[in-house]
Amino acid sequence: MNKPWSEEVPVVQFRVARPTHQIDKIKEFYTKGLGFEIVGSFSGHEGYDGVMIGLPGVDYHLEFTQYEEASPVPPPSEDNLLVFYIPNLNARNAIVERLQEMGYPEVEPENPYWKQNGVTICDPDGWRIVLQNTSGITE
Repeated sequence: MNKPWSEEVPVVQFRVARPTHQIDKIKEFYTKGLGFEIVGSFSGHEGYDGVMIGLPGVDYHLEFTQYEEASPVPPPSEDNLLVFYIPNLNARNAIVERLQEMGYPEVEPENPYWKQNGVTICDPDGWRIVLQNTSGITE
């Protein structure tokens, strides 16, 4: 059994879910590009297909769903971010290079803070990720 985060919030798993209209491109971006793994998936569930992406054995991950009768997904603002803290600069730069080779260039962040130690890139749906070269612990 997983240990809850705290007694006040007895959560044992955390998932961020988001719709997409191009689940195959999203899978490629987050697995081949960023290096995460598919930790679960489903298809044909009442018109929904989905994939959970993250790290095996970790109790938090991303879920992307695609609905066959979905209305258009509104574009995100330029300040909707997923931030990945990568303390190793060489590892961070290798990910940036891999994504650029796949056709995902760096974009200018709306908030200049993310330019100091980060590289901002849009995923296939236009959602921005920041590959931040810090530990993420109280900056």
